Amino acid sequence: MKKFVEERVDEYLDYLYSIRGYSEKTIETYREALEKMLSLSTIYEDAQATLHIDIVAMRVDMASLSKRTVSKKLSALRSFVKWMNDIYGKKSLLEGDDSVRVAKTLPKPVESRYIFEALRNGDTMQRAIVALLYGLGLRIGELASLKLENITPRWITVTGKGGKTRQLPVPGELHTILESYIRAYRPRRYLFEKGGVPMNSAQLRYRVSKLFGSRGVKVTPHQLRHSYATHLLDNGARISDVSELLGHSNMATTQIYTKLGNRKKMSEYMSAHPLARQKKEADCSFQSDWDDIKS
Repeated sequence: MKKFVEERVDEYLDYLYSIRGYSEKTIETYREALEKMLSLSTIYEDAQATLHIDIVAMRVDMASLSKRTVSKKLSALRSFVKWMNDIYGKKSLLEGDDSVRVAKTLPKPVESRYIFEALRNGDTMQRAIVALLYGLGLRIGELASLKLENITPRWITVTGKGGKTRQLPVPGELHTILESYIRAYRPRRYLFEKGGVPMNSAQLRYRVSKLFGSRGVKVTPHQLRHSYATHLLDNGARISDVSELLGHSNMATTQIYTKLGNRKKMSEYMSAHPLARQKKEADCSFQSDWDDIKS
């Protein structure tokens, strides 16, 4: 049965790449998890012809890894087993895959003043990169694969995860920055090229880090995407619209930004409202009284 599963793993990885459009980096992450499964798991078929993949030994081997890493590997295995069930109609079970609870961390948006300062002081390419990441909320991989044919004065068509496309409106200032960049660099096929070939994510990420780093601020492309979402929601945009603009398949993913906005509002309130600005001793006394009332 192990040989059967090995062959299915190869087919599954090919499916993720050619049909689902997953990036090479994501494919490699899945490959590592599945190869570990093959090397450490007990694979057998019971009397009812049900395929069992017992990953208890793999879980022991992963004991020293972070909960987030373990959770990602388990997710890859579950997706693979679900695919086998759907494609082959053969009942397959994953054993020992108990969920690992991972605390969701809130993203840290970049303050607007730092972004606008970068847009004023960066070179032509840096300004275009930052304007697209922040102005459209792009993932760095989406930016790297952006072609000239997908850009019009008013709309940009982006291909995101799983090969899904979405159309994004171009703000006026972004259009001006893009126009200046295209005139200066004359790209032929991809918006960002070097030596006639498209620039990769690492090359684009380096330019973002260099621009903000020169001003003593550490900023990543993903933070600019977070900032795009957070600033839209803070200024009254509907969460359903923001979810669509980000290319999220599930609106629950977008809701993490509303939590961030609520936390920011609470922090601002606690530091600004006269009734909230109390000495620490008064806070402790109030808490004690409040506990007495509740009891």
